[in-house]
Amino acid sequence: MSRLSLFASSLVLTPLLLAQVPAAPAGRGGRGNAPPAINSCEVRPDRTVTFRLRAPEATDVKVSGDFVQGAQAMQKAEDGVWSVTSAPLNPAIYTYNFRVNGVSVIDPVNPAIKLGERTSESIFEVPGDKPAPYDMQNVAHGTVHENWYESKTLSVWRRIDVYTPPGYEAGKATYPVMYLLHGSGDTENGWVKIGRANFILDNLIAAGKAKPMIVVMPYGRARQDVYLGPAPPQAQPADPKAFENDLLKDVMPFAEKFYRISAKPVDRAIAGLSMGGGQALSVGLNHLDIFHSVGAFSAGVRAGYPETQYKDLLADPAATNKKLKLF
Repeated sequence: MSRLSLFASSLVLTPLLLAQVPAAPAGRGGRGNAPPAINSCEVRPDRTVTFRLRAPEATDVKVSGDFVQGAQAMQKAEDGVWSVTSAPLNPAIYTYNFRVNGVSVIDPVNPAIKLGERTSESIFEVPGDKPAPYDMQNVAHGTVHENWYESKTLSVWRRIDVYTPPGYEAGKATYPVMYLLHGSGDTENGWVKIGRANFILDNLIAAGKAKPMIVVMPYGRARQDVYLGPAPPQAQPADPKAFENDLLKDVMPFAEKFYRISAKPVDRAIAGLSMGGGQALSVGLNHLDIFHSVGAFSAGVRAGYPETQYKDLLADPAATNKKLKLF
């Protein structure tokens, strides 16, 4: 959706959603009595979820997300609050949006939001009987650093998030590193804001299931970071090596300059999801002198692509395997 479309949508929906914002009490500069607050996303003990939206002027409201197939119609009460209750859900983190008169909007009273390149979604968690690997637990916690750098290869400003493990600030040791690449539609901070990668690492390290490591999370598009606004026009045709060059020539030198990262290939990993999984394969497998561990999750590849892209690696699998610590 373009910025103009988003602006137009906001003009249409503002009157419908203003009732979500509580008014100040009468006599204190407010607008009179405010409508009672609502729990817009109530996760119940039986793992059903009740969604509510106050939109008295709306004529059609639905809720959609990755917890349900399609969109689920909501019913309007006399007080103008629309609601519906889901079926019991498995323990997980879910996304959802409301559709008000056909326009998709985030939940205006839920601060938990998944920010993306093109769209944003509200989120909620259905807890299990015991803490999930991504839940905050009573263990030592690492630190997530937000860094901005000027990409010399792309001539734009970009951001990388960096996780350092518990005890990093108090020590002097160097650490192995994983470069973690996000999927299409996401951004670099999705790993922390949604994936809770920092909590997962905290819990794994505390349980002795992972070595303390540094995780570098760059923006996966070869352009200005989305959080800085519209990017300059890209050169046409686009350089297929643009992201790879930024990662190898800008991101890695920046990270290794400011963080105590081991420069040994055996201590370097690259991994990614979806689009990032394809990038991890392309960069990692073509640079086994730099990365000895490569991970790809739900990575989309074109038909015949591996056979042509990695022809030399596949020609001598034994020699290739000797260069890989983990694949």
